[in-house]
Amino acid sequence: MSYTKRTLQELNVIDDFLMMAATEGAEGEAFCKKLITILLNRSIGKVHINTQKYIPGYTPEHRGIRMDIEVEETLDEEGKILPVANVYDVEPHLYKEPCLLKRNRFYQAKIDGRYIASGTKDFNQLPDLFVILIMPYDPFGQDYMLYTIHNKCDQLPDMKCEDGLTYYYFYTKGSKGGSKEIKELLRYIQNSSEENAISENIREIHKHISKVKQLPEVEESFMRFDEIIAYERQDAAEEAAKAAAKQAIEKSILTILKKEQEINKQTQDKISEKLEKIWKEEDISQYLELALQSSSAEEFLEKL
Repeated sequence: MSYTKRTLQELNVIDDFLMMAATEGAEGEAFCKKLITILLNRSIGKVHINTQKYIPGYTPEHRGIRMDIEVEETLDEEGKILPVANVYDVEPHLYKEPCLLKRNRFYQAKIDGRYIASGTKDFNQLPDLFVILIMPYDPFGQDYMLYTIHNKCDQLPDMKCEDGLTYYYFYTKGSKGGSKEIKELLRYIQNSSEENAISENIREIHKHISKVKQLPEVEESFMRFDEIIAYERQDAAEEAAKAAAKQAIEKSILTILKKEQEINKQTQDKISEKLEKIWKEEDISQYLELALQSSSAEEFLEKL
């Protein structure tokens, strides 16, 4: 996403940068606790906050994830800090993302994987996970300000499935469900103006957000962030162009080979996999030449 057309003062809480900047330090912890308390209607204990938390893939070939805001809640018992009891993954989503539900399933698995040590048999040690997504678009098209999703049994829909995982999809413009306080907070997150700070809790949040926007270090970080985003967008565009070119060449190769014989799906997949392993832009003409010289898809694969 790009922030180039707006200043720091014009950002809203739903913007990644401002949301993350607002979570820094002790006041940031208080901000996060108030945000979660209102959205989930639950009190929050002692918390530790990580922003832009990166969780690598299991191997270099596997994908990692980057969490926007991770809030770890610990329970304090007679002055003794206990292990993490709850984890809150707070993710503002400005733009629609394809396969959102499966994306969240993947993120959830990566998050959970860090909290069970090798050899652990007691899975009660796994903290409860609350995935909180805040978006200006309706993910399910039913105009609810809140969609709560968790596992259930089809045969016994009233039976609680207490696996400790809950997804919360907050739609900032929704009109159904939720509470008056949630609706007011979502409106403020979407448009973080003084006019939308209409309750005592939101006025406290707005005071904190206004202060964050005035910090010189935040202004400096925002300028660097803007440059990083511009570079990332350029890199993404270049990668997309390369992927499109590769796809076009594969299509051309299959078209050439199909002149000699029909090619089944399995063989097409083998060609794609082989090209993926050896692909070099400078060798495009050689791939096409090999296809023209081959009398079958099998011969082409062997020549590759």
